[in-house]
Amino acid sequence: MLVKLDNPTLLSKAVEIISELVTEVRIKISEVGLSIIAIDPANVALVGFKLPRNSFSQFEAGHEILSVNLDNLKQILKRCDTGSSLIMEKKDNLLQILIQDRIKRTFTLSLIDIESEEKEIPQLEYSAKVELNSVDLIDSIEDCAIVADACSFIVQDNNFIIKAKSLNSAMSEFSGDEAKIEAENCKVKFSIEYLQKFMKGAKLSSKTLLQFAEDHPLRMDVKAENFELVFILAPRVETED
Repeated sequence: MLVKLDNPTLLSKAVEIISELVTEVRIKISEVGLSIIAIDPANVALVGFKLPRNSFSQFEAGHEILSVNLDNLKQILKRCDTGSSLIMEKKDNLLQILIQDRIKRTFTLSLIDIESEEKEIPQLEYSAKVELNSVDLIDSIEDCAIVADACSFIVQDNNFIIKAKSLNSAMSEFSGDEAKIEAENCKVKFSIEYLQKFMKGAKLSSKTLLQFAEDHPLRMDVKAENFELVFILAPRVETED
């Protein structure tokens, strides 16, 4: 197996985001490209990442599973500068990583054993679908983080509301002018700690798609032409004030 990225920045950022949730992953290399699906140890959040084959300038792979420590991989990928190219090659039980810029730098990363079943992103039915500017979503979550540790996603009369309340409160409201809203009225609550981790992924695209329903997990999609990032988050179940 040998794959080459002329611009490894996106992979580096994705690995950094995923490492906020898990420490070890199985990276799948197949004829369609590179993919990662991982669930955090608390079984609260799932993250999926896809980098299609056409993102690579060289792609010689059939079907490989690379089980790695994400912290180690993250530190290596951080050594890539703007303009660097990245080659990953599997050699026995090692992943050889070559960073090419002014000079050639080579790292070897030991592959590890991860005993787990192959994971899939769950396909769920949602009553609410909201697409909005990522910067507006990020700001709204940060507003809520000032006052509480959880926030509610609310659809009311075709408006989308993000609201947090404890002793203090914060609220952002979006009409059809600020967001694309296809939804029935509903309300569901999520952990802000996890949402803040997801927001690092939202920064990678100008738009973010949210799908949710009463008492259902949140699905958050961040997509562009050359990648796909999906987050699933279980709802926060507690009595409302």
